[in-house]
Amino acid sequence: MFNHIDTLEDLNKSIPLKEKLLTAHQVIKKNLPFIARIAVAIYDSETRVLKTFVHSSENKNPLQNYQTLIDDAPSLKEILDKGLPRVINNLLTFNKGTNEHTQRIGRTGYLASYTMPMFNDSEFFGFLFFNSFETNVFNEKTLSQIDVFGHMLSLMIIKDISNVQILTAALKTTGKIAHLRDPETGSHVDRMSRYSRLIASALAKKHDIKDDYIERIFMFSPLHDIGKICIPDDILMKPGKLDSEEMEIMKTHTFKGRGIIDDILNNFGLDGIYHANMLRNIAEFHHEAVNGTGYPYGKKGDEIPLEARIVAVADIFDALTSKRPYKEAWTNEAAFKLLNQLAGKKLDKECVNAFFDNIEEIEKIQQLFNEDFYG
Repeated sequence: MFNHIDTLEDLNKSIPLKEKLLTAHQVIKKNLPFIARIAVAIYDSETRVLKTFVHSSENKNPLQNYQTLIDDAPSLKEILDKGLPRVINNLLTFNKGTNEHTQRIGRTGYLASYTMPMFNDSEFFGFLFFNSFETNVFNEKTLSQIDVFGHMLSLMIIKDISNVQILTAALKTTGKIAHLRDPETGSHVDRMSRYSRLIASALAKKHDIKDDYIERIFMFSPLHDIGKICIPDDILMKPGKLDSEEMEIMKTHTFKGRGIIDDILNNFGLDGIYHANMLRNIAEFHHEAVNGTGYPYGKKGDEIPLEARIVAVADIFDALTSKRPYKEAWTNEAAFKLLNQLAGKKLDKECVNAFFDNIEEIEKIQQLFNEDFYG
């Protein structure tokens, strides 16, 4: 009676989305052995950027740490515009494509593809790709099977992303109170989260940072100061410099933020979210300094989690270049100069250098998310 083994049993477990995708791929290959790769790209509707997320490639992933504007990927934009999946049974017909993603896929040797747009309540949130090293494999019989798996995977991805969105929504709702009492604006977190993603992407090759880590740092970095909700108004809103006693109280926002996050994770049953520790680390350690002079614990160098070192650079740069009631905005050049002086002392030098390597992207983010103190 209980002899049957559920081949998709792992999908019920609290394991990372990547591992679930690998499990599903292995099951799919038993029926469709020519499926060599399944990959997911997710969409940022605010910037119209499409970003690689997770994949099941057995070999090197051709599109690791890759992103592009949907408008710069006309073949994918056409899928979105039509709202229908696309079959290409011979990718050699795309050999002359000029887009970087098309060329990377071609160099890897994939010869056929099936691309399914993913929607959540009619809202587009990304693509699901099935690739093969063989041509002419996606016939109607095959596609009827892949569609079932595709929608199953889409629901699995939606659940994973929705869990994170529930978490961030809960934290943002709490944080909204903090921001109403804090001179930082919503534009600040829009910018610094994207600066954080820039730095993480630039460090990806050296530190073997995967796409799901980069996406999580983008989603979690706006919540770095959640603990400020616990700081009294007379300290949080003080226009001048804090005295030593006030500063000690201000410093408590780091571990108090960690406590708030722990409570929400527990209360919403989200403690099993993959990379949840990144969120904890960002809130608790983003004021640590690589030379050990930071707070709350005086950690040094690599004792500070990478995500906290990344967010520290993004946060300080945006704080410097933003206007506040108590200061004017610094120029980018002046802020870069100070960051360079702090590199290797307060800030991680690698993170600072990675940030400097993306000046053009920094300026684009600043233009897109203009400072609006009253908004």
